[in-house]
Amino acid sequence: MADGKGGYRGGVDGALADFIELLGKAILSGIGASVVLALLTLGLATAAGAQGKPNDAKTGTLLLRTGAAGGFVAAPKVETDVAIHVTGIVARTRVAQTFHNPGTDWVEGVYVFPLPDNAAVDRLWLRIGERLIEGQVKEKEEARRVYAQAKREGRKAALVEQQRPNLFTNAVANIGPGEQVRVLIEYQQTLAYDNGEYRLRFPLAVTPRYEPAQEKGSDPFFNDEKRDLTPFLPILHPGYAPAGSGVNPVVIGVVIDSAVPLARVSSSYHEAVVEKESGTRTVLYLQKEQEEADRDFELVWAPLGGAGPQAAVFTESRGGTDYSLLMVMPPQAAAAGQAARATLPRETVFVIDTSGSMQGTSIQQAKEALLTGLSTLAPRDRFNVVEFNSATRPMWPDALPATAENVGYARSWIAKLRADGGTEMAGALAFALDGRDTPGFLRQVIFMTDGSVGNEDHLFRLIAQRLGATRLFTIGIGSAPNSHFMTKAAQFGRGTFTYIGDLREVQEKMARLFAKIEAPVLRDVSIRWPDGSPVETFPARVPDLYQGEPIVVAAAHPALKGTIVVSGTRGTEPWSVALTPSPSGEHNGVGALWARAKIASLMDELRLGADEALIRPAVVKVSLEHHLVSRYTSLVAVDVTPTAPAGEKRTALVKASAPRATAAGELPQTDTESTLQILLGLLALAAAAVVALVGRYVPAEGTPGTGGAK
Repeated sequence: MADGKGGYRGGVDGALADFIELLGKAILSGIGASVVLALLTLGLATAAGAQGKPNDAKTGTLLLRTGAAGGFVAAPKVETDVAIHVTGIVARTRVAQTFHNPGTDWVEGVYVFPLPDNAAVDRLWLRIGERLIEGQVKEKEEARRVYAQAKREGRKAALVEQQRPNLFTNAVANIGPGEQVRVLIEYQQTLAYDNGEYRLRFPLAVTPRYEPAQEKGSDPFFNDEKRDLTPFLPILHPGYAPAGSGVNPVVIGVVIDSAVPLARVSSSYHEAVVEKESGTRTVLYLQKEQEEADRDFELVWAPLGGAGPQAAVFTESRGGTDYSLLMVMPPQAAAAGQAARATLPRETVFVIDTSGSMQGTSIQQAKEALLTGLSTLAPRDRFNVVEFNSATRPMWPDALPATAENVGYARSWIAKLRADGGTEMAGALAFALDGRDTPGFLRQVIFMTDGSVGNEDHLFRLIAQRLGATRLFTIGIGSAPNSHFMTKAAQFGRGTFTYIGDLREVQEKMARLFAKIEAPVLRDVSIRWPDGSPVETFPARVPDLYQGEPIVVAAAHPALKGTIVVSGTRGTEPWSVALTPSPSGEHNGVGALWARAKIASLMDELRLGADEALIRPAVVKVSLEHHLVSRYTSLVAVDVTPTAPAGEKRTALVKASAPRATAAGELPQTDTESTLQILLGLLALAAAAVVALVGRYVPAEGTPGTGGAK
């Protein structure tokens, strides 16, 4: 028996050793296979990196059709020139981008470009060689048919469509060999004015957007029944060129006609030269002859002390209607109101995006902002911290008092956060916005993200449905956040949007944010126009305003003569002002700004469940009257003379600039099942090792020499 047991034990020990050896080999093989597959995937992604998806673009890129279904590559970009003219609170911008077809064949291209989310796009010119073609606004389906017919007939044509309020596409048909294509887009926008400063942003960098799997089928861009008439098909993320390669050079010039002397003018993220042409005219241009388009451009300026606007009116007469843009700066809150507000404890939920798109300096900025926010808490306050990527993970099930122990624990918890995975934002919003009342507490959600999501409308509905008495404040992080999402989320959340593009800005901008939060809001704002005249204003109802924010309203009305009365309540104190403004002169484009505001209001109704059959004709009517691109209208330009032969169009290749502080050539940092697949692969290999052992030590029944029991 002893020998039998020893032999049995020896057989088991030998089998165990063999199993461990085989398992080790299997694991090493699995890891090796995983590495090979990862490298193969990366290689395929790099090879496909030239392809781009219009929804993901954050800078103008001419994508050329490859001939494969949904296949596009980018054409070499020569130069981008941006000229901005500011008058008061209005900016008129012309973007001119020059492309070159270096090949010997005719090509078709798709030009993808972002613009500010409040841009009223009303002009398009397309210069191809010696030909200059101006675009006309038509309903989207009609514009597509016109473009498709011109393309088939070999005529040069261009088609500009809106995908999202801040993202547009321009298709260019029949670009000849060696021809240069110069695309000129013009738009109008109102400027942000806050705490005595004007801010102007121009988007430049490319940031892909994460689309949750269950949301992809709801994107109207991909579900359009008439998409056979459009040059667009779903395509992949654009590839990124190495940093400093200069594939997207940009030149920016700004002229500011301020009407009052300026205390300072500065470029937030680019080195710039500032020149004073007169007491009220300032010119700014980038110091480098050509900058790389790897981060958004932001310009900030402030009037001299006491010269800031208290009230301003810009007007335009068009088609028998007068349009006005009114801005009024309310007074600061009284000290008593500030003190009363400060005595009310807060319940603050900090939400931080830790998805893969936040890797690099973005997660550092977000964590620093979060730590700064914790330092503002008092022991009477309550707080919680929530991170989200592919899943939502709160620090605690509910908010806890801001004791020194709890705040210390939170700091340690935050220090361990890492950026990885997808951007599944809905779960985090649903957790933070629970819709419940918090008697005796001001409940606020501070939401820190780059906003790299494609399902914005779904998230807006969620915010509106679950907000309750909470206020949502968004903080945009990184070199190129999705400003459309951040601004609209704050609007639906009855809060404000703060942008942090550099670690050096964290302390100052977070201090400003919490000063806003702690000051009484201006609510119940109303405007009484002269003589009781019928006036259509947007926004129709002025939202609650935080300290330092102006009242800005666009209006359509008969001739503006008489006194305007603006009133509201700050804390518990009533406030009103009577204005008899002198119009600032005829200002072209005010009507377009009013129309853009009306379209935005109608689209907000649609997001919240209004019938599209009612919203669409209203949007189309306003868009056609004011020559604007919208969700339902497009700009199309067609040459009358055929110039291109029939046949397949070939392509050229260029890569887009990666956003600053991100690594070029990486796979998209979104949620994938690769980790699960690798683990399943390793388990399968381990199972194979077990089967091999069984086969070695437990032969099939009836095998000679087994000596097995019968």
